Amino acid sequence: MERVKTVNGCNALLTGGLGSLGRAQASILAESGIKVTILDKLSIDEAKMHLTELGENVSFLQCDLNDLNRTQGLIESYLKKINGFDILINNAALIINRPFENFSLQEYEEQIRVNSTAAYLLSKLCAPQMKKKGWGKIINLTSVTLNGVIEGYVPYVASKGAMLGLTKSLARELGPYGICVNAIAPGAIVSAAEERVFGSKAEEYSNWVLEQQCLKKRLLPESVADLVHFLVSHSSDMITGQNLAVDGGW
Repeated sequence: MERVKTVNGCNALLTGGLGSLGRAQASILAESGIKVTILDKLSIDEAKMHLTELGENVSFLQCDLNDLNRTQGLIESYLKKINGFDILINNAALIINRPFENFSLQEYEEQIRVNSTAAYLLSKLCAPQMKKKGWGKIINLTSVTLNGVIEGYVPYVASKGAMLGLTKSLARELGPYGICVNAIAPGAIVSAAEERVFGSKAEEYSNWVLEQQCLKKRLLPESVADLVHFLVSHSSDMITGQNLAVDGGW
C-alpha cells in the first residue's frame, strides 16, 4: 500500500529551485511524476548543469524575484501556455548576516520583497486556476530564526514572519476552495548558502548548531524535501494553516 498518495502529472512552480534546498525539492517532486517549473535568478547557462541532473520533468524560467513587475509578466504569460499550477512552493530567499543598524532601508526592503512579497504575488497569480480545479497546494518556507535563536538577520527574520502571517491568512481564505496552504520552518541546513554566509567560520557555526539541536547531526536539504513531498500529496489534504518545523529540535 502506498503510504504517500502522490499527485502524478500535476504542475508545480518552485522558486529558488536551483539552490541546495530547492534542488532537493525539485528532484523528489520530479521523480514522483510532478512537472516542476523552477523560477530562479541564475542565468540559463548557469542553470544548465543542474537542469540536466534533474531530468526531463523539470523546466526553467529565469527571473529575479526582486523585479516583481517582470515576475508578474513572466508568470502571467506562462500560465497561458499551461493548465495552471496545482502546486506553488515559495522557497526562494535572500539572506544576509550583519547587525541590523548596518542594513540600508533599500537592503531591508529587498529582502522583504524577495522573501515574502513575491510569495504573495505568486499566490495571487496561481490561486484562480487552483480555485477552478477545487484543489491546490501552496507551501511557504519560513525559518527556525523566527524563534529568536540567532542574531544578525533582522530583515530576513522579518520577511519570514510575514511569510508565516501570509500562510495563516491564505489558508483561511483559500480553504473553502480545497486549497491547502502550509509553511515549513527549516532549521540550519547544510547548504551552499551556509558556506557563503559563514565562510571561514563555517565549522564553528556547525558546532554551535549541534549544541542547539536535540538531535546531534546536521540537517540536509533532503529532510525538508521529504516534508514538501508529503505536503503536496493527497496524504496531506486535511492539513492546512500549519508551520511545520524540520530543525532537529531547537
